[in-house]
Amino acid sequence: MVHQTYIADVLVVGGGTGGTAAAIQAARRGVKTILVSQFPWLGGMLTSAGVSAPDGNELEAFQTGLWGAFLQELRQRQPGGLDNSWVSFFSYDPRIGAEIFADWVQELPNLHWISGQVPMEVYRQGDSITGVRFADFAVTAKIILDGTELGDLLALADIPYRWGWELQSEWGEASAPVTFNSLTQKYPVQAPTYVVIMQDFGESIAPEIPVAPNYNPSQFTGAWDGYGAETFLNYGRLPDGLFMMNWPICGNDYGEGVGRLIESDVSRSEFIQESRWHSQNFAHFIQKQLGSRYGLAKKVFPHAPTAFALHPYYRESRRLVGLTTVREQDILLIAKGRVASIFNDAIAVGNYANDHHYPGVQFPLQPKSIRWGGRWTGTPFTIPYSCLIPATTDGFLVCEKNISVSHIANGATRLQPVVMGIGQAAGMAAAICVELNCQPRDLPLRTLQTALLEDNRSKALILPLFNLPPNHSDWCYWQLYYLDNPQAYPVNGDCPDSAFDNALIQESTCFKGIFYRLEQQEYKFTVTAPAAYQGQSWQLVTLRSHIDKQLRAYPDEQLVTFWGRHNHSGNWLLVEHLNKG
Repeated sequence: MVHQTYIADVLVVGGGTGGTAAAIQAARRGVKTILVSQFPWLGGMLTSAGVSAPDGNELEAFQTGLWGAFLQELRQRQPGGLDNSWVSFFSYDPRIGAEIFADWVQELPNLHWISGQVPMEVYRQGDSITGVRFADFAVTAKIILDGTELGDLLALADIPYRWGWELQSEWGEASAPVTFNSLTQKYPVQAPTYVVIMQDFGESIAPEIPVAPNYNPSQFTGAWDGYGAETFLNYGRLPDGLFMMNWPICGNDYGEGVGRLIESDVSRSEFIQESRWHSQNFAHFIQKQLGSRYGLAKKVFPHAPTAFALHPYYRESRRLVGLTTVREQDILLIAKGRVASIFNDAIAVGNYANDHHYPGVQFPLQPKSIRWGGRWTGTPFTIPYSCLIPATTDGFLVCEKNISVSHIANGATRLQPVVMGIGQAAGMAAAICVELNCQPRDLPLRTLQTALLEDNRSKALILPLFNLPPNHSDWCYWQLYYLDNPQAYPVNGDCPDSAFDNALIQESTCFKGIFYRLEQQEYKFTVTAPAAYQGQSWQLVTLRSHIDKQLRAYPDEQLVTFWGRHNHSGNWLLVEHLNKG
C-alpha cells in the first residue's frame, strides 16, 4: 500500500555506478532529485559489487568528469595510494569508495536518497513514464532514469529491450555468431561474478573457510597456472593485506542458468545465492591450496558475511532498444588510426578492450587493443546520447549497462568509468530537460554537450584526445572544434601539439637508471638509485601523453632520471616525469 507520494523533478532508480553519477549531476545542476537504491552503499560496481580495482579510462586525458573527481578523492583518502594491483592502476578499499559517494550525496540539500527499496510498478500516461511505486511509497517526476543493475524499469514499464545475443546478420558485427549455438544457449549474457574479499593474516591462522553447497574442487584446478600464486593474488591486491577475488580463469565467474536473473524474483535470488556459494568455494579452494594465512576479510561490507559484496558484479543487463544502438563497428579502430569513429551526438568516452566472460569458453573477438604508454590499452570510443533514449517512450532515460548496445559491444561499454560517464551525461540531460520543459529526445544536443564540457565541478570529456588533459587551457576549445568539424577529427587521437602540464604527482619518487627499448612501446628500466632498488629491472609505463611521446623517442641504453611510482604487484614504474642522464 502506498502511504506517501513524493514529487521530484528527476527520479533515479538504482544506486549503482551510473545511477549514483546521474543523481549527483542532476542535483548539482540545481533540480530537485530523488535517488532510490536497493543497497546501503552507493556506487554499484565500484563499491557495493566489490570491484574496487576498476578498468578503463586510465589515461590521464580520460580521467575527467565525476570519474576523474572520484579518482582524485581516492588519492586523497586512500592511505598508501592506489598502486596496489596489476589489473588496474587504481585499487582501493571499497569502504572508502562508498564514503566518497555518500559524502557527495550528503552535501546536496536538493538530493533525497532513499535506500533499501526496489521498484514494484511503473506509472504511465500514454507514451510517457510518470512515476514509480515502491513497497510503501511512490515517486512522480518529470524525468525518470533507470539506473538498476539489470534494467528492471525497462521490464516494469514494458519498454522494448534486448537480452542476449544478436546474430551477425543483425548488424554485420564480425564477432557475432552466424547462427545460435550451444554457447549462446548456455550463456545468453556474460557471466556475473560474486566478488569476495580475502585477507592475508600473516603469521596468524585465518578462520577456516567452510565449503558451500555444490563444492567441486576440479572447477578451480589450474586457476593460477602460468601466473604463480603471488602474481595471482596480486591481480586484485588492495591495501592492508586485502585481495579482491574477481578471477576469470577457473575462478569465480558464475553463469549456470544466468537467464534466471530476469525470470522472477525467486529465480534471481536462487542464482545470486548459488553465485555467492561458488565464490565461497573458490575462497575455500584458495585457502586449502595456498595456506591458512589466507582467509575471508573481516568487516568490509555492511552485512554478514562481511567479506562478500552486497550483490554480484553484473557484466550485462537488459539493454534498451533506443534511437541508436552502439555496435561492435562503433568501438573498433578507424583504418590506420588509434581511435574509433565518433558519434555526432557523443556524450561520454570509453577505452576498454572488448572483454567477454563465459566460464570455460574462449570467445574470440575482433582486436580492439592498442599499444600506448609502454603497455596495452583499449581503443577510445564514444557513447551517443541517442542510445540513452527509448525509441518510443518519453520521460525516460537509461544510465547504466542498460543503454542501447549490442551484446558484442557491451563487452567494452559495460566498464565502470564509461558507465559513470554515461550516468553523468544522463543526469545532466535530465536536469536540462526540466529546465527547458522538454522531452529527452527534443533536448538541444549542443546545450547538453556544452554543459558537460563546462560543468563547474566536474567537466566531462566528450571526444577522446590522447594529448590534451582536462586542465589544459585549450581543452574545451578543441572538444568543441571537433564536435563542429568531425571531418577534422584526427585518426591518431592527437590534436595539434600544445604545452604540457609537467606538474608532478605529489607521491612521485626520483629513480635513476638505464633505459632499455625492448620493442616499440615496450620499455625496461634497470635501477641504479635509490640504493634500496639497485639492480632491479622494471617495466616502464605511463598514463601521460607527453611522457609517452618522450619514451617513444628516447635512445636505447641511456642513463635517465625518472620521477614516478613503483608498483610492486605489476613490477612497473608509473612514470610522471623524466630527465635525460
